[in-house]
Amino acid sequence: MPTLVSRRGKRRPPLATERIRTLSLRMLDALGLADAELSILLVDDATIRVLNRRHRGKDRPTDVLAFPVDERPVSNAPRILGDVVISLETALRQARSRSRPLLPEVRFLLAHGLLHLVGYDHATRIQKRRMDAATRRLVRAADTPRALSRLPARRSR
Repeated sequence: MPTLVSRRGKRRPPLATERIRTLSLRMLDALGLADAELSILLVDDATIRVLNRRHRGKDRPTDVLAFPVDERPVSNAPRILGDVVISLETALRQARSRSRPLLPEVRFLLAHGLLHLVGYDHATRIQKRRMDAATRRLVRAADTPRALSRLPARRSR
């Protein structure tokens, strides 16, 4: 059970959780983490707003949050990466503003959140440039499994 996708909240646009799971498995494979465990939570704006306020001190909805599990991998056990939380309401607004369907927006947010879990950040221009490039590669990997070389898992903390 490397990836668990679940939904919470009252107001969420429809989106097949199995499709999100498939995308995440391809992204994990591209990162060389095919056996890692990941939790993806698809929520509404009200739910992500509470999480954003509680964990980041920002009282507003956001598109994606990442909660890494800071555990050292145990030998012979899968690595537990953490949780990616995506607001489908915010994703839908962003998708509409970019004139694209919801799924490509969620795929992008999933890649972004997953990269945060493995140590990427975008606090500086150099970090942002590296993370943006890695996000684009993960998005492509989700569409074309095993077609791209593996991305390095970063630890910039």
